[in-house]
Amino acid sequence: MDWQAFELSIRLGLCTVAVLMPLGLLLGRWLAVMPRRHKPWLEAAVGLPLVLPPTVLGWYLLAALADDTWLARAWHTAVGGQLAFSFWAILLASVLVNLPFAVQPVQRALEALPPDTRQAAWLCGLSPWQTWWRVELPLAWPGVASAAALTFAHTLGEFGVVLMVGGAIPGQTKTLALALYDRAQALDATGARSMAAILLAVAVVTSAAVYRLAAHSGPRHD
Repeated sequence: MDWQAFELSIRLGLCTVAVLMPLGLLLGRWLAVMPRRHKPWLEAAVGLPLVLPPTVLGWYLLAALADDTWLARAWHTAVGGQLAFSFWAILLASVLVNLPFAVQPVQRALEALPPDTRQAAWLCGLSPWQTWWRVELPLAWPGVASAAALTFAHTLGEFGVVLMVGGAIPGQTKTLALALYDRAQALDATGARSMAAILLAVAVVTSAAVYRLAAHSGPRHD
């Protein structure tokens, strides 16, 4: 078992959730109340990582992070060091590839609210911000929790994009999924089995939690 890769994967998952959840809440809310005629292209842009091959996204990211780009030069000036093949590069990749998992559950949960919920809150004297914080967000919490769980689990299992922009450097960019691949390539069945079991357990627990939250948010029949 590669505990260094395990710790890095957990840290990457938590950082990805921390970055994406505020963005997921904002984009999910925006898409939920947007007029229908304006939605398709924006929803397609958010969901693009679901259908785009990870290597394609990884290639474009790698090109954007190359040393001769303005982004890499700005990073070197502000922070120092190389942006590509660093933890920050795989964090950026994880944020982009997991965007649909953070936005879509929030959007669907908010779209499922009764149409007159916001109007009723406004008639009671709540501002739009108070309505969001005190009415919409509590009602949509199963979608928010599902978004966080899916984002974390998918980050742990992501392979292609992380490999292309990170390069599987031990202690820096080598996640559990990459360590599993290396152990399989080395014919280390014992090590590969233990890491595969952890990733499988995370996937099963996450799926069960998401379905439970979906059942909790749905209509109840007594």
